[in-house]
Amino acid sequence: MSEAERVVERTEAPATPEEDRGGLARGRRVVLAVVGGAALMAVGGLLATTLVKSPAQVAAETGPPVQGVLTSDVERRVLAQTVVMRGTVVADQSVAVSPQGVRSGEGASTALVTKLPLKAGDPVTAGRLIAEVSGRPVFTLHGAQPMYRDLKPGSTGDDVAQLQQALRELGHGTGGDARGVFGAGTKAALTAHYRAIGYEPLPAVADGGAALKAAREAVRSATWAVEDASSPTGAAGPPEGTGPGGKGGATPDPGASASPAPGAGAATGAGAGAALGPGAGRELVRARQALGEARAALAAAEAADGPMLPTAEAVFLSSLPARVSSVGARAGSPVSGPVLTLSGGELVVEAYLKDDKRQLLRAGMTVVISSEVSGTDARGTVAAVATEPSAAQPAGPQPQQDPGQNPKGGGTGGSGGADLGYRMVVRADRPLPAGFAGQDVRLTVESAATDGEALVVPVTAVSAGADGRTVVTAVSAEGTQRRIEVRTGTSGDGFVAVTPTQAGALEAGTKVVIGVAPRETRGKSK
Repeated sequence: MSEAERVVERTEAPATPEEDRGGLARGRRVVLAVVGGAALMAVGGLLATTLVKSPAQVAAETGPPVQGVLTSDVERRVLAQTVVMRGTVVADQSVAVSPQGVRSGEGASTALVTKLPLKAGDPVTAGRLIAEVSGRPVFTLHGAQPMYRDLKPGSTGDDVAQLQQALRELGHGTGGDARGVFGAGTKAALTAHYRAIGYEPLPAVADGGAALKAAREAVRSATWAVEDASSPTGAAGPPEGTGPGGKGGATPDPGASASPAPGAGAATGAGAGAALGPGAGRELVRARQALGEARAALAAAEAADGPMLPTAEAVFLSSLPARVSSVGARAGSPVSGPVLTLSGGELVVEAYLKDDKRQLLRAGMTVVISSEVSGTDARGTVAAVATEPSAAQPAGPQPQQDPGQNPKGGGTGGSGGADLGYRMVVRADRPLPAGFAGQDVRLTVESAATDGEALVVPVTAVSAGADGRTVVTAVSAEGTQRRIEVRTGTSGDGFVAVTPTQAGALEAGTKVVIGVAPRETRGKSK
């Protein structure tokens, strides 16, 4: 058999049983794969049609919610209306010392700080030297009334009485001076204090004593004139100008009487001389009158002579010891502002109110002072609310100013700067801790409160009917509602005090309707 015949024979030979079974298995697997894929696609399509919705379908299935009610319990408590603001803890008295008017007596045109013995935080006691400006001292004294004028010998008033008391507290007696009269005793006491701190006081009359010297010379001359007018012409006696009381003799006592001895000029005889004539009598009267006027001028000059207390050299503080809050200058610098600031007295809280809050607050209201720094609260009372706004000045507490020193704080509204607001002062019921000084604290003021406990509901629970009656709607445990007529009272912090017109109709714990809330959505069930 040829090779070609053998090839044809192998090609046409029938398949073996093993080959038939392998092909059948492969066919079944393909069919199963196709059927499984079709099933998965059918399930996926079904799920997609169930879960995926078009916006139109979602809008159609969503309806407005069915309304329910919100309720709140009636409470029995004290209801207070509160006003919350910020405030700064400051000293009760704060004085910015700026001694612009210091007079050194040396002709200096610019005031220079020549000594600053204190630093911030140092204590300050009465009589203490706190600064030296152009060689002149500035010291503290105890007193509530600020200096507003120079105090000189002959001055009178309550400020003089305060100075006398302050000097006595330092151990310098004022002698027999009447209260409020700057006399010889006050002069001596003031001089003693100046010398105790190492200085000499400035003279009240800055003429080197010329006025006093001239007054004394005038008295001496007037005394001589009276003696001359009292001597009769040609009278026997010591030569003119050589005897006692003559112009060339011993100086007479300005306070001694210049009247002639009784019977002078009445002697007769050649040695006695002629009696005084009418012209000589008139001269004597005029001389005596001039002597009286000279003595009065001398008394006035002596009263005006002595030490003075310049406004710029003394700072009165109502509470001592005080402390130095800040130092604003250094030795050698010109005085162009506060040299230092002194703080004394108890700590108070200072706040500034806008007009709407000022109308709600008044002196005597209860305040809670809260310090976020220490996490403590203190109770206090509104001590004062200003009737005029304060003008804005440099940031920080504005110190109370003594007249005679430049104010660090502003005046009242209208002059310089925008308005800070109306100044309110709060005093704590108990002294605030020293650590509160300078803190920014929260103030909660009870501007109104109920007299004792009252029934209180949220303001949203109260409604007015068409008949004008004010009612709340109570809800029972079963869900039934009933309207209860009430009278409203104090409101605050979202609540209002109510009193039912029918006694016992409303009590603490009753639920009242305050609004509505969704309960379920149409198309869905809960």
